[in-house]
Formats: sequence, structure tokens, C-alpha cells
Amino acid sequence: MKRFILAISFILTSCMSAPQVSTVTSTFPVTPTHTLIPTSTPTLTPVPTLSPTPDPYYFWTVDYLRTRAYGGGQIEFLEVMAQNLYFTRYLMRYPSDGLNIYGFADIPNDEGPHPVVIALHGYIDPAIYFTLDYTAHYADAISTAGYIVLHPNLRGYAPSDNGENLFRVGMAIDVLNLISLVQSQSGGTDLLRTARPDRIGLWGHSMGGGITTRVLTVTDEVRAAVLYGAMSGDERKNYEAILGWSGQERGLEELNVPLEALNRISPMYFFQNITAAVSIHHGTADATVPVDWSVLTCDQLTALGKSVECIYYQDMPHTFYGAGDEEFIQNTVRFFNQHLQLP
Repeated sequence: MKRFILAISFILTSCMSAPQVSTVTSTFPVTPTHTLIPTSTPTLTPVPTLSPTPDPYYFWTVDYLRTRAYGGGQIEFLEVMAQNLYFTRYLMRYPSDGLNIYGFADIPNDEGPHPVVIALHGYIDPAIYFTLDYTAHYADAISTAGYIVLHPNLRGYAPSDNGENLFRVGMAIDVLNLISLVQSQSGGTDLLRTARPDRIGLWGHSMGGGITTRVLTVTDEVRAAVLYGAMSGDERKNYEAILGWSGQERGLEELNVPLEALNRISPMYFFQNITAAVSIHHGTADATVPVDWSVLTCDQLTALGKSVECIYYQDMPHTFYGAGDEEFIQNTVRFFNQHLQLP
């Protein structure tokens, strides 16, 4: 088990039923035949106080994530990676619970102010991942529309450090730390001086969509979020699928967690916490993540009275292309403009 998982102690207690006592009332006086005089005072042995059994899954739960602090340190912009008329792309690095997390940042060239969107990529084999992955296409489109876009590699994706990540909770912590750092650095003297700390959005595809969903149940600091072919809010569904996708190599540890703990870890059971506006996008021909997962998320958020829109793209696969991709980008920018742009 990982370092957050504490060894389970089994506390054995003995349960004894109290004997039934019958009380007989006599109508005749009883004269004692002798008097008992105690020769010594009995010594009572104190009963030891047993500490409660540590919860081995607490540090992965939504409740825990809502109680802890985030931030500390600073986002660094290490070098210019590219530049165009609209924005400059930088290699960035920031600390997250002792890990160095890398990624790229698209910073508009004008003086703003600018809302901020944190974009999260889907699952890619870490052995072949590179910082400018397929999601740079979306990050660049959002930044061109006037947003600072921060795209972390997340833990386990080089050159970022690796770290604890059961249920991808570690990756959610990376995002929560990044949100806090954006807020602390906005209005300063570095490249985030034009960032609006009260106008933060999330964008997540597939795995990144699942991470986004968890973050939304933890913090109120996100105003708007786009879920694109996102994983389920039900972790059992997610890891049963991951087990199959990976040829039984990934997901076994998560599926060995008891159902009661899974329910405290799965974001689906905490959708009532969400305060952000949510925009759900899914292709009807997605052969990787079932469109039904997004339909269920949409229905649950709607039933809770949350601000949610749900758009399904006919015949689009897990990652859109052509006209479907263009429509998705237009819908994304429209949604962020509606909820993040200044009045």
C-alpha cells in the first residue's frame, strides 16, 4: 500500500449478554444469621482506552481534500517555447506537495486582465508523453480567445516528478495547488500579473475530465468547467474499465478498496458540493469512454439544480476531429466567455 495507506488494526472485543435476573419478594422478615466484615478493599484494574482504528482510506476521500490547505511556493516560467501574435508559450514549473510539476503556459501578449483556464490532458502512456501533447491544440485556441491557459503535465508525466496517486487523487492535488498559486501570484510582477484570481476555469479531457470532476467537488474557487469525454464520477466504473483497457495491469489496487470507502472517494457522491457552471461534451461514437457516463453526470447535476449544459456530438469518437472538433472549440470559448469574461 502507498504511504498514505495505514495498516488496518483489528480490534477484538468480547460481547457478553447480561444474565437474566429474577427478583423474588418475600412477605416474611428475614433475620441475618451473620455479618460479613470485609478484610480488605478490592483493587480495581483500570480498563485500557482503545484508540479508534485509523481509516486507511481517509487521505483519498473528498472530505479530506476539502479540509487540507493548498499552495506554497511559486509558479516559475523557465523559457519561451513559442510566440505568435496572440500569446507567448512558456515552459512552466511549480511545486505540489514536494513534487516538481512541469507543463506549459500560454500567456496573452496584451496587458489584460485575463481569466485563467487550467487545461488537463487525458491518459497517455507516460513513456511516450511529451509536454506539448494533443491538448496544446485546445489550449492554444482558448488562449487566442483572450485567456491565460496553464497546462500541467501532472505527476508521473515527465519531466514532472512521480508521486502517490491512488484514484488519481494526487493529480487532483496538483491542480488544487496550481489554483492556489495562481491566486497568490495574480496582481504581482511576474507573468501572472494580469491573471484574474476570481475568474478561474477548468478544461479536462478523458482522464483530465475525471480529475476536473473531483476538483469541482473540493473547491469553490472554480467558476466554470468543461468536461470533454470525461471519466465517470463513479470510481468503480472507472477502474473496472481501466482494468480492461490495460490488460489487467492497472486498476487492481483501486478495485480492492471496500465499497464503503469507494463511496467516500468517488466524486459522484459529492456533486452537491459543486458551485461551478459545468459544460459537458461527448461524442456519440466514443468507443473508449461510454457516452452514457456523461449522460448520467448531466442528469445528476441537473437533478441537483446545478448550472449545467450537455452537448452530444453525432458520430464523434473519443477525441473529436474535423467539423465536430471546430464546433466543440466554438462551444468551449462561448461557455468560458459566458462565465469567466469580465462584464
